[in-house]
Amino acid sequence: MSGARERLLARAADAGYAAGWRAVRMLPEAAARRLFDRAGNWAAGREGTGVRRLRANLRVVTGGTLTEAELDELTHRAMRSYARYWQEAFRLPTLGVERILAGTTVPGIEHLEAARAAGRGVILALPHSGNWDAAGVWFVDWLGGPFMTVAERLKPESLYRRFLDYRETLGMRVVPLTGGPRPSGEVLRDWLADGGSACLLVDRNLGSGGVPVTFFGRPARMPGGAAQLAVETGAALHPVVCRFTDDGWQLKVHPEVPVTGGDDPRDAVPRAMQAVADAFTESIAERPEDWHMLGRIWADVPADAPRSPTREPA
Repeated sequence: MSGARERLLARAADAGYAAGWRAVRMLPEAAARRLFDRAGNWAAGREGTGVRRLRANLRVVTGGTLTEAELDELTHRAMRSYARYWQEAFRLPTLGVERILAGTTVPGIEHLEAARAAGRGVILALPHSGNWDAAGVWFVDWLGGPFMTVAERLKPESLYRRFLDYRETLGMRVVPLTGGPRPSGEVLRDWLADGGSACLLVDRNLGSGGVPVTFFGRPARMPGGAAQLAVETGAALHPVVCRFTDDGWQLKVHPEVPVTGGDDPRDAVPRAMQAVADAFTESIAERPEDWHMLGRIWADVPADAPRSPTREPA
């Protein structure tokens, strides 16, 4: 593909997102919900690669206990949940801070309050579940100021900037995972050492390294940066799992994860990330449809094969 064609497609993608953003925010909430529910069901029925990966992941999460029909229904609910995330992401400024705060429940908030009472920063380790942007709005209000997070760099750059600017209007401070003027780990370490707090999505390892963990009984890898930052800065590391309720959001806060290595300090990060994986396992299993994982997690779990050989994956 020529450079000119790539630039043209990139501009078209950015313009499409911008138009969609404006259009969805203009719709009445009930109409937007119905529209995105239908989109989620349509995507599930198309059986694209991401949906087939999601289905395989959900089979692991449910321990292989569901019939194929039950797994189909769970996959459709999961895609409707994912569509709800995008519907709310587009409409979050329209929803308003007060609506989000009033509609959010936080079981386990006493764990965060203990860290704050001790004058420590907080690192929230999250999976891709529920609405993490709405969780960010709540966290900014609870902190009384911004927190820092890391974002994968999207293409085109204009689209990445659009998402970055949007999240910063919500009170987040966003650093790129790659391509920034300084490594993201250095920026986060300085922020946390100065008393700041951070939110990091850690259920999927995007690089070639990662920390080995057992996740839902299978070997997987998770990025260890959250635990390493807790070791280096003394911030409290808390797994938090976001979920939807019928008319709002829930953030389940788990107790602080110790970042000690026992007899060997080198074990601190692996032990901490295993504790994070265990917390995720517990909470995701309670409401698996809100775990929006359309990527590969386990090396030995490929995407499901298309069940209709004549169907062209989306």
